[in-house]
Amino acid sequence: LERLAPPPPAPVDWCAAPAYWWDGQQATAVAELNALPLARLVGVEAQKAAVRANLERLAAGAAAQDMLLWGARGMGKSALVRAALAEVAQGQPGRIALVQMAGGSLASFPALIGQLAGQPRAFLLFIDDLGFGADGKAENLALRSLLDGGIIPRPDNVRIAVTSNRRGIVSRSPDESAALHERDERDDALALADRFGLTLAFHPADRETYLAMVRSHLASRGLAFDEEEAMAFAIQRGNRSGRTALQFATELAGRAGVRL
Repeated sequence: LERLAPPPPAPVDWCAAPAYWWDGQQATAVAELNALPLARLVGVEAQKAAVRANLERLAAGAAAQDMLLWGARGMGKSALVRAALAEVAQGQPGRIALVQMAGGSLASFPALIGQLAGQPRAFLLFIDDLGFGADGKAENLALRSLLDGGIIPRPDNVRIAVTSNRRGIVSRSPDESAALHERDERDDALALADRFGLTLAFHPADRETYLAMVRSHLASRGLAFDEEEAMAFAIQRGNRSGRTALQFATELAGRAGVRL
């Protein structure tokens, strides 16, 4: 039986990596955190300052807030979490790490907390693109319990960051019978949102902000661009956002034969 059984996973060293992936059963160390330089993210200056300040407190062992970043798609919510944590970790080596939780893994929160409690560094649990509608109701209820009201205490070195698109806050349906439940659904969403001490909104970019985003990505390579071409690129994709700006910058860098 011992020969047939798979070997037990090696224990995770929670102080060895800048980031980890939690699949609900075990953690996998990530040797290098995928993050843009924080200075490259423009148009979200207030959000950048708030997230960084909160993470600096967490890394220093001071009181810090759980964070909800919500708003228009592609405006850098997830990128900001990664970039801010990477910059704080660079300034305070070994003091903080990111733990991204896979979808459907919230039920394993007690097991994860059991491993993180007592570790000599801080951890930011990252839940990306959470839906607030009926499809994510079970996850939302679990998260509400984790944030406030659960019997399992959360150690001071662990905080949570969640991102969600604005349209995902409350699902809507043309069906009249479904509309009767919309108020209850909205109340559930607000009950979850209220549990975050730091809530930051991200709105669609206007023309000038979008062009400034493009410039921020191309400046380090000294690449010029045509503003009308950049706007046509955004129109083809249906939105002006940080993600679209990065895609356009990637296209120009590729044409020039350089990397971003």
